[in-house]
Amino acid sequence: MTVIKQQTLPPKTSHADLEPRQTTAAADGSACPSCMILNLQMLSAAGVPCLSSLFSLCRAFFWLVSLLLASLIWFISVHLSDQGNARLQYGLLVFGAAVSVLLQEAFRFAYFKLLKKADEGLATISEDGRSPISLKQMAYVSGLSFGIISGVFSVINILADSIGPGIVGIHGDSPYYFITSAFLTMAVVLLHTFWGVIFFDACEKRRYWCLGLVVISHLVTSGLTFLNPWYVASLVPIYIITFCMGIWAFFTAGGSLHNILKCLSCKQEDDSRVMMYSALQVPFED
Repeated sequence: MTVIKQQTLPPKTSHADLEPRQTTAAADGSACPSCMILNLQMLSAAGVPCLSSLFSLCRAFFWLVSLLLASLIWFISVHLSDQGNARLQYGLLVFGAAVSVLLQEAFRFAYFKLLKKADEGLATISEDGRSPISLKQMAYVSGLSFGIISGVFSVINILADSIGPGIVGIHGDSPYYFITSAFLTMAVVLLHTFWGVIFFDACEKRRYWCLGLVVISHLVTSGLTFLNPWYVASLVPIYIITFCMGIWAFFTAGGSLHNILKCLSCKQEDDSRVMMYSALQVPFED
């Protein structure tokens, strides 16, 4: 769960250029992250599109259920408390974010168990006795779908407010509100993808310390968003966490330095295998 503190939008004045400038800023800020996330989604569905789409929808449903439960807990706690106490309400907001993170990770584990059962079923009905999609592919697709649905809910209100009236920064606030929100959302989508790969591998190999690190990094990332609108203090550490988690997920998925160098060099390895051909030929049919 991410919290993007919204700046005050002043009412629309007689300046005709306010609304176009705001809409352009929102479009410019979200174009690059949106294109990258769309490319990831297209690549994930390239191999087995039907299964990838099915797993993505199921994972998005699991995330929505976790969000619903977290929202109910926060809603009930707010109405049972003193709503006039601003400090208490802020504490309840932090509490709600922490509960949301824990519920998301709990539903991630439940989804892992569901996929294990589905993987066994797919292997049973397949002709060669193997599942058409590996566990690592499941982890990547489910993590990406988790991140996409989380990013949509994080940025949808911001995009709605970008229509107007008013413009961010007219009263001295940061003019980088939209582009910062876009890059923060992109970081969250990538983090959920990396967390999915690491989490599934840790569950498969029973590495509980890895599960703990995933949950802790998720809690820290969510907590850093409360530093907004001090964007440098929140965005920089979050991208450091994203970079570290990306490296960890890369090696967890089977990557190596040799693969990186091979990709950067754009050279194909020479095939040193010796091909043996028989001198016997099939006679031509009359």
